[in-house]
Amino acid sequence: MRPNYPLMLNWTIQTLELPLRFTWKISRNASDTKTNLLIRVADAVAPQVVGWGEAAPNVRYGETPELLLTQFESLQADLARVKTVAELTAVLEAHQPAHALRFALESAYVHREALQQGKSVAELLGLALPAAQVPTAFTLPIMAPEAVAGFVHEHGLARFALIKVKVNQESGVALLHAINQELPGHPLLVDGNEAWHDADSLLQFAEHARRLPGLNVQLLEQPLPAALTDDYRYLHSRSPWPLIADESVTDAADFADIGRQFHMVNMKLMKAGGYLNGVRLLREAQAHGLRTMIGCMVETSLGIWSALQLSSLAEVCDLDGLLIVRNEPFGVVTEAEGQLMAQTKVPQPS
Repeated sequence: MRPNYPLMLNWTIQTLELPLRFTWKISRNASDTKTNLLIRVADAVAPQVVGWGEAAPNVRYGETPELLLTQFESLQADLARVKTVAELTAVLEAHQPAHALRFALESAYVHREALQQGKSVAELLGLALPAAQVPTAFTLPIMAPEAVAGFVHEHGLARFALIKVKVNQESGVALLHAINQELPGHPLLVDGNEAWHDADSLLQFAEHARRLPGLNVQLLEQPLPAALTDDYRYLHSRSPWPLIADESVTDAADFADIGRQFHMVNMKLMKAGGYLNGVRLLREAQAHGLRTMIGCMVETSLGIWSALQLSSLAEVCDLDGLLIVRNEPFGVVTEAEGQLMAQTKVPQPS
């Protein structure tokens, strides 16, 4: 039973400066550090019961740490009076903060609720518990093709069952050639991050790539801008590889139309804006016959732990964000032989 007096929640936010293990380069930007945000929530009655959540702002969606800090300050008064998940949802709907901040706030609250009720987060969300070990893809960022061999061996890419290769128009085929030389026949996911601008040029790239002997591309992720819906409909039956929607599905989507453009959906909690919406997106995608994948931004193990709570709903997990961070600070998820292992208890990263 809940107490019959109003709960006043104490919410705090702090920045996390995260140096990276290598230059994280995709088709639209490159970085050597990442600034994320850490949310903490507790109440005056039981201050020892604390929920934590992580926000990983993404410039693709107009998110910056400064914006999220400003939005958090404007939410403080309303957040303090929240007593239920439904009330929190109403506050977030009224204010419409950035998706990454919305997820951090909701996940912190849900984590606190799980601790109070003595339940797992998956149980609280009505999901099966995550498996003890969950395989993850690992990402090869864009780099000079001659640097690929060293990167593959330094970071032990062979242990991952699926390798994601970030590509652009200029060096995409050369990168695929380089990785194929080092790990011939290894299953690959090619990620364009909207680098191509029309269906025909993308098909030309695919034709050149398919000439590489033994190349084993299994999936192609968001090669064109999300706005090019006609091009995606044209590609749907012509792409040699199944197409994954990433930037085309954020916190909402017309899945009937997405199903005419893509074969799979990559749900990221930082774009979905919360556990509840993330679950809804995955289930709606499945209901429309789409394959499902859970992805991430560059995140600590706190954010990856959250994503793993939904892993029972995904065919593929691409949750290597914590492996990009140098000296990852929390250790609530570990990796061995390409498998992720999450602690069973709700994280308390302080």
